[in-house]
Amino acid sequence: MKAYFLLLILLTVGLYPTWAQQPVNSSEQEVVFRSVSLIPMDKEQVIKNQTVVVKDGKITAIGSAGKVKHSKNALIVDGKGKYLMPGLAEMHAHVPPVDDLEQMKEVLQLFTLHGITTIRGMLGHPRHLELRSKLQSGELIGPRFYTSGPSLNGNSVNSPEAGAEMVRQQKQAGYDFLKLHPGLNNETFAAIANTANQEGMPFAGHVSYEVGVWRAIEAGYASIDHMDGFIESLVPGLEAIPEQEVGLFAMYIADQADTTRIPNLMTALREKSIWVVPTQALAERWMSPAESPEVLANKPEMKYMSPKTVQNWVASKQKLLADPRYDADAIMRYVDLRRELIKACNDNQVGLLLGCDAPQVFNVPGISTHQELEYLVAAGLSPYEALRTGTVNVGKYFNREDIGVLKVGAVADLLLLGGNPLEDITQTQRIEGILIGHTYLPKAYITQALKKMEKAQ
Repeated sequence: MKAYFLLLILLTVGLYPTWAQQPVNSSEQEVVFRSVSLIPMDKEQVIKNQTVVVKDGKITAIGSAGKVKHSKNALIVDGKGKYLMPGLAEMHAHVPPVDDLEQMKEVLQLFTLHGITTIRGMLGHPRHLELRSKLQSGELIGPRFYTSGPSLNGNSVNSPEAGAEMVRQQKQAGYDFLKLHPGLNNETFAAIANTANQEGMPFAGHVSYEVGVWRAIEAGYASIDHMDGFIESLVPGLEAIPEQEVGLFAMYIADQADTTRIPNLMTALREKSIWVVPTQALAERWMSPAESPEVLANKPEMKYMSPKTVQNWVASKQKLLADPRYDADAIMRYVDLRRELIKACNDNQVGLLLGCDAPQVFNVPGISTHQELEYLVAAGLSPYEALRTGTVNVGKYFNREDIGVLKVGAVADLLLLGGNPLEDITQTQRIEGILIGHTYLPKAYITQALKKMEKAQ
């Protein structure tokens, strides 16, 4: 009879006990992963049959199963047959730069429910400072949030003096770094970079065409995103080519690139410790002719985006394909050259960071970060090398030894997976549980929350 009532209860809650459907705060109850295989990311290894204890958002103990103590009321998560790794970072994210906090929360939730535990917002807004505060205090459950200020570009900066003043204002406001967009000239860029370096304010993002990648490297970018300026630096006689003929990220002049120049570029990036966020998903999904806009619009993940957004993305790619300068074979060679540059960065110890520019054309927040891992592997990185870009390297970038690794004392940003991503990078998408900040999200909760986020198509 008791067994019958237990079964009835399980059925009425959807085959999951109540604790398995709700988030658990590790400040109130220890979370214990038992009999799990660890991928600590300090090196390429799997440590089997381990117990990991989390309290107050930190890893407090790791050891062989049965040899680690925990409180009697701890939440026990069965890790048998599963893999535990650090949460992933999205280092080129876009949180809506609007006054509506609800729009921001929706994007954050998509990142959260796909195991993205750190994001770097690349187009800041004053309300992002409020959002960051709510995330830090635990008022909102979501990723660790680093935010730039509003864009510094050719429209927002009309003089060197204005550029320097914007840097000081954003530093005073409390933004984490500066986001640079195209349109800066040598004078405005120099004022921004010099002031930023004086103020100790990192700057990152695009490389303006007039400035070029060599000045950008010398000035000390925290990261160059999209590999902006890389292909241009390989093209002989670039100074004679008008910017409007180059195309986005040099897509229309890639066939003119002299690849024997790549080693010099890699040396300069490495010696100046410039980090690189490739955002290869843009090239593979938006620019590449490999998949039509109609095929991409029907991908399963598009159910999380509004029909209007998906329609806009379709129109954006259709417009690109219709450009008279667009040649499918040439663009495929361009995509291959970008892959070659990614591989060269990895082989030459240039720091790579995981980022895909979501939400952007056919890049859905959270899901596209996992897809970016696939593109990195397609470029020639091993699964472990690709995973480093979103874990260990992120800790190094932020100068935090407690991010991106599994060890006692590290922050408990964790992914519980159904398979080994060191063998198959797509296993990062088989999420069985997420620990983000102080909060554990079980699979049943994740499934239910994602279902609620689906849009009527």
